[in-house]
Amino acid sequence: MTSASIPKNGDNKGLLSVGVSIAAALAAGAIGGLATASSVTTWYAGLNKPAFNPPNAIFAPVWTTLYVLMAVAAWRVWRREPAGARRRTAVTLYAGQLLLNLFWSLIFFGLRQPGLALTEVGLLLAAVIATAIAFWRIDRAAGAMMIPYAAWVSFASLLNFEIWRLN
Repeated sequence: MTSASIPKNGDNKGLLSVGVSIAAALAAGAIGGLATASSVTTWYAGLNKPAFNPPNAIFAPVWTTLYVLMAVAAWRVWRREPAGARRRTAVTLYAGQLLLNLFWSLIFFGLRQPGLALTEVGLLLAAVIATAIAFWRIDRAAGAMMIPYAAWVSFASLLNFEIWRLN
């Protein structure tokens, strides 16, 4: 078994650590979701949106899937790379992009500031790409697991821009 493979029966340490990684990512998403929930049916519902705006029901399953993918990717990097500068850099980038992800929800939905959120989502996208590259250099599967997230944040950036422009 490689150090980054999926834990097998009896590998309680691996199961616990992947569980902690997933729980941490989902917790960040849940905090952002609190800010989102208070605005989705009120402020957000009244905004002008582009024709390509997905239905609200799409967002929760997509984000949940992305949080799980990024958490498993981070876990793989943690298990594969020995403690040191490379792992510390990759994990720091991961934590930074996770915070930026949370801040975007707080700015866009909590503060109801699409213009400021547009600036912030640019930083988020750069951080996601930097994290994906750092992960790829350690574990290609982990880097590849970040690609759907980067694609979704790219789409979210376009959506944010259009909402800002239309309103």
